[in-house]
Amino acid sequence: MSDGAVLHVTGRVLVGPEDDDVRDELWVIDGRISYDRPAGARDVRTVEGWALPGLVDAHCHVGLDRHGAVPDDVAERQALADRDAGALLLRDAGSPSDTRWTDAREDLPKIIRAGRHIARTRRYIRDYAWEIEPGELPAYVAQEARRGDGWVKLVGDWIDRDLGDLAACWPREAAEAAIAEAHRLGARVTAHCFAEDSLRDLVEAGIDCVEHATGLTADLVPLFAERGVAIVPTLVNIATFPDLAAGGEAKFPRWSAHIRRLHARRYDTVRDAYDAGVPVFVGTDAGGTLPHGLAAAEVAELVTAGLPPLRALSAATWAARAWLGRPGLEEGAAADLVVYERDPRTDVRVLAAPARVVLNGRVVG
Repeated sequence: MSDGAVLHVTGRVLVGPEDDDVRDELWVIDGRISYDRPAGARDVRTVEGWALPGLVDAHCHVGLDRHGAVPDDVAERQALADRDAGALLLRDAGSPSDTRWTDAREDLPKIIRAGRHIARTRRYIRDYAWEIEPGELPAYVAQEARRGDGWVKLVGDWIDRDLGDLAACWPREAAEAAIAEAHRLGARVTAHCFAEDSLRDLVEAGIDCVEHATGLTADLVPLFAERGVAIVPTLVNIATFPDLAAGGEAKFPRWSAHIRRLHARRYDTVRDAYDAGVPVFVGTDAGGTLPHGLAAAEVAELVTAGLPPLRALSAATWAARAWLGRPGLEEGAAADLVVYERDPRTDVRVLAAPARVVLNGRVVG
């Protein structure tokens, strides 16, 4: 908004998860949030409802589909699908595409990039990752740390065709050296991990986050909690495991049985982690085989797993933004917010139907 025009958001402004974090109104002046009524505004547009910070999808892939990198127009449609669903801050957890052109677009969500996936040779989806051997891992981590926005993404485990099952990709010493190098360069490290046997080494090596974390077991939960290692469960993606198992059963029956077990206990895994104090955040894994715009569905899945609704909501808003180092509905912050007709704190299903989406102070949906 410019030339004295302002946006006035009234009703309930949910600045944080506590009862005293609720305000009656906010103002958007030159794209920024203010809690002081502006003097002399020539044009005021009013939006009424329950306002939240723009949702966070902390695991998606703009610029990627099942075959690898996509053209810019496809990446644009992916980002717009997230925006229209209210997800205005995305952590891109690995993509071979250069999507920095989106940073100049004020109508597209803000993206925090983790560079390109780093995987073991022939141990990941074709055309997705740098495929390397353990001795090369620190150098590639340094490369992606410099290219990314404070994150690096490893593939911690994948199917070993000789074994016929999921197996860890990196020796402990390689992981330690790589994570230390990322931290030296100011980047955090996360890893794709479905199975159990990669987790202890990665956490003890100093990793900051684990994606999916379906292999998290009772003996590992205290270690995650003690080290403050976050998980992004991507339950909307884990829901596809039975189909994956059916498709691979003839060739890899051991792998198929394993991922069925991981799927069967997915909700218990997430609830046990949450109960122990492990940070849990919303991510969808959109952009590989899943469509974008699923953040609301993932919040609902966390509630199904047993998280209290307010905590599941925070995993996509206040807590998620703080974890990623980005502001919410703070004085002077960019006005990235979503308005709903009903209170999402009492029913997270409300998130699936934004009444208004405001990005950089402009009503875009």
